[in-house]
Amino acid sequence: MILWQFEPKPGKDREFEMAYGPGGEWAWLFARSPEYRGTELLRPTDSNRYMTVDRWTSAAAYDAFRERWQEEYESLDRRCEILTEHEAMIGRFDSA
Repeated sequence: MILWQFEPKPGKDREFEMAYGPGGEWAWLFARSPEYRGTELLRPTDSNRYMTVDRWTSAAAYDAFRERWQEEYESLDRRCEILTEHEAMIGRFDSA
């Protein structure tokens, strides 16, 4: 699984949720891979920081997806830049 943290720009929360949520543009792109298992969007209760949890069968599956769909990934990333103040990958994790 891949964990990201985001801070949407003021007034962009709804658009951000639509793009980064389980039915959003990112999930649609990821779904091109049979190794993708879903996205969860965690909404903050006391701050403006969101978390996404992107589930994959393995870190290698995510890497293969990124290599195969690099151009589309980068294009969507550029389009979504207008929605966020900050984004950071928290880490890559395997289930124990």
